[in-house]
Amino acid sequence: MVTDHRKQPRRRGEALSAAIYQATLDELAETGYAGLTMERVAERARASKASLYRRWPTRIELVMEAVYHTLPTPESSPDTGNLRDDLLAMLRRTAQALSGPAGEAMRGLLGEALRGESPLGAMRRNSQGTARRLMEEVVRRAVERGEVDPEVVTPRRLDSGHALLRHHFLFEGSPIPDSLVVEIVDEVLVPLLMPDRRAP
Repeated sequence: MVTDHRKQPRRRGEALSAAIYQATLDELAETGYAGLTMERVAERARASKASLYRRWPTRIELVMEAVYHTLPTPESSPDTGNLRDDLLAMLRRTAQALSGPAGEAMRGLLGEALRGESPLGAMRRNSQGTARRLMEEVVRRAVERGEVDPEVVTPRRLDSGHALLRHHFLFEGSPIPDSLVVEIVDEVLVPLLMPDRRAP
């Protein structure tokens, strides 16, 4: 049965956006990326299709915004007081996210991009940009504490941890084992960022 949205309380701005984001994530969890449609999201969010299409002309734009809206911000990045524990906490969050709707979206978006149906560049910029900003904040704090020499901080070193997680997720699936997170931190990130120290 189709809901008559004209009889529902009108929502605007952030309230409407939040309902649409949640409906998108719920659809991803229930039907997967392949089964997600703008119509189903609108119905679940109790919104009109027109309100979706005005802001998100395509499904990929809606999915990408809904997923990235839920990801941690640099301001919320872990601050345990030492670099190793911060890295572990951050990558564990990422691994958990990849096991949910965000991971389902990534698989679907990548599949479309490889078939030439979606802009791979836009997805790459979004995924790398978010991960890079999280790493930059964690490493900035470590530099301030004197744990990391700013001279060793490079874009490739900042990207390496999340890149390894994404590689495992895409080729091995989820859930990502915690042992892999520990190995990435202790065998890759700590040696790259703290070359004169050994991880415990």
